[in-house]
Amino acid sequence: MALPKVGWGRGVYVYDNAGKQYIDGSGGPAVFCLGYGNEEVNEAITRQLQKVMHGYRATWTSDPLEELTALLAERCGLTLTSVLFVSGGSEAVEAALKIALQYHTARGESTRRRFISRRRSWHGSTLGALSISGFEERRAPYEGALIEGSLLSPANTYRPPAGVTRDQVGAFCAQELEREILRLGSENVAAFIFEPVVGAAGGVVPAPPGYAALVRQICDRYGVLMIADEVMCGSGRCGTFRALEPDGVVPDIMTIAKGLAGGYIPLGATIYGANIAATLTTGPATGHTFSGHTTACAAGVAVQTIISRERLIERVRDTGPRFLSMIRDAVGDLEAVGDIRGRGFFVGIELVADRVTKEPFAAGLKLYQRVRQQAFEHGLICYPSGGNVDGICGDTVILAPPYNATENELAEIADKFGLATRATLRDLDHRV
Repeated sequence: MALPKVGWGRGVYVYDNAGKQYIDGSGGPAVFCLGYGNEEVNEAITRQLQKVMHGYRATWTSDPLEELTALLAERCGLTLTSVLFVSGGSEAVEAALKIALQYHTARGESTRRRFISRRRSWHGSTLGALSISGFEERRAPYEGALIEGSLLSPANTYRPPAGVTRDQVGAFCAQELEREILRLGSENVAAFIFEPVVGAAGGVVPAPPGYAALVRQICDRYGVLMIADEVMCGSGRCGTFRALEPDGVVPDIMTIAKGLAGGYIPLGATIYGANIAATLTTGPATGHTFSGHTTACAAGVAVQTIISRERLIERVRDTGPRFLSMIRDAVGDLEAVGDIRGRGFFVGIELVADRVTKEPFAAGLKLYQRVRQQAFEHGLICYPSGGNVDGICGDTVILAPPYNATENELAEIADKFGLATRATLRDLDHRV
């Protein structure tokens, strides 16, 4: 099916070239945290372009780069004070992996080359980031060319590992990490990378309580770096700037991207701690032509300034439970809705053929895509994802509205999602 052409956007609404209006209930792929057409951000970009579009990183620093670095250091707090700016999430993860390797090499531990991650995770499209991603559908075309890594069980309380209760998931998954480090030999392990709230690959799966703290202890015990991939769940999406803040845990390296510049210009960042910066005395030997792009950083400063001034992260934190309730009111009575979960303005809905057994729908139905299409016809943009159960079966839909969406707009998103889900199930003759 041919895609419509995007025309223009204002606030939470976007229009195709024929003039049809859509409410963006997912901020694209959880990117557009301020919505469309923000004049203040556009003006900041224009002002920077009128000065200079970009000062190449090997030649220049710049005011926007330094301002955004200071802003992120303040937001992250504690020891996460060094920043490498890149052009997106995949690059940010790739840089995190390379920084981890450089760190261990600089310390005389060049045998530490292995990475551990989890199944049903997504870390990016570059070969390194793809190699540590447990997203079978996206990996399949590249198998045989990916670097070797370890993929552990998903930390998902709705679908615990066999023989494990919901309350045991955090401890079980942490112990699994420790066993894998010991199996490989800690002297061979560079880092463990995970999403504090799994996005596309799991359909918004928050880490179980206590899990991140246990992981932090294990990584410290064996000299393994802890990398938090917050590309999708971070930058305020979950109601705190760092998604790990509620867990009371600070990683060694953190990646962000989507909410950093709000989609106005591609921008991501790899943020790392003082201990790593002190070891890499000349800075990380990684980066690209457009790393620290001056105009992109100016866009990031503008977006983050607005978020801070208007206290939008606090709004996401305070309004998130209400938004979750709206979604539950809209679809929670449906037998096909197995789980509704999330934090802040990051909500995942998992659809199941049997609510009691949690059996997923047949993969061939591609129910998640059907819901997405019905929603689109109803004038709602949502983010579908499949394969969350076993890499093949499983249907989830993600809703991730802009941080400044009004109560009425949030209600419209929930109502239209409810209509679209019910219409999709009726088309399948499923009980609604």
